[in-house]
Amino acid sequence: MDISVVIPLLNEEESLPELCSWIKKVAVTHQLSYEILLIDDGSTDQSWNIIKELQTKDQNIHGKKFRRNYGKSAALNVGFEAAQGEVIITMDADLQDSPDEIPALYKMIIDDGFDLVSGWKQKRYDPISKTLPSKLFNAFTRKMSGIKLNDFNCGLKAYKKDVVKNIEVYGEMHRYIPVIAKWEGFTKIGEKVVQHQARKYGSSKFTGMKRAVNGFLDILSISFIGRFGKSPMHFFGALGTFLFALGFLASLYIGVSKIYRLSRGLKSILVTDNPYFYIALTTIVIGTMLFLVGFLAELINQNNPKRSYYKIEESI
Repeated sequence: MDISVVIPLLNEEESLPELCSWIKKVAVTHQLSYEILLIDDGSTDQSWNIIKELQTKDQNIHGKKFRRNYGKSAALNVGFEAAQGEVIITMDADLQDSPDEIPALYKMIIDDGFDLVSGWKQKRYDPISKTLPSKLFNAFTRKMSGIKLNDFNCGLKAYKKDVVKNIEVYGEMHRYIPVIAKWEGFTKIGEKVVQHQARKYGSSKFTGMKRAVNGFLDILSISFIGRFGKSPMHFFGALGTFLFALGFLASLYIGVSKIYRLSRGLKSILVTDNPYFYIALTTIVIGTMLFLVGFLAELINQNNPKRSYYKIEESI
């Protein structure tokens, strides 16, 4: 099968028939074998009934329905597990992503050898309450990840099959799939300018301060796990050792200064009256605790069945 189109959705009953018809038209025109995977993320409207109706008319349409709303990342992860195509295309269900982009994205994966191609909506029709946070997050993610993409948030992406079968998407991490893919060794990541259309039906499901905060925390999680997930002692142990050494040297300096002043018959105050003593003591305690956190994390990691599980691209 050439392409799998994975579409997470929440209350998009108006747009589904038009979207599926559009995808089918593009696939048939360009002679691409296809499947459409509609993942209903706990819709409360008639979306699931419409999916069932569409499936009776087109056997290339498949649907999965969650019992409740789990989020876009969960929907994508389920879609990735079910996808059978050599190229997996993701897009939103609100008709803001154009299926006419599919052939070019497919070509970039198959002919140009990209692992992942992300869409870039240069001209957007979203309100500033959505575009401004998006620009800030894109800049922050570029800095943190080193991946030079202009639009990490774009739902329209294309993936080589190996990519989606070797990553796990959870929380709010769907925005950072290129970062996850990079940490798994898929480094050939490209970008394509795509058309962005104004929303035709309903309203956006992805706005608000909670989305912004969760996104910020998730990129920190991805960066930390990618670097230290298999060796937490490298982070906690190094930081703890540094702080312990700093506190110990400071305490040693305070003690030596006390002895020196006494040996010279100079007036001296109690060590505990010196405010720097408490700073040094706190630093030692924090350093010791961080070291122990790293040690415990290593012990937990020893029992992790995936500690020594590394994804192998090819064997001969």
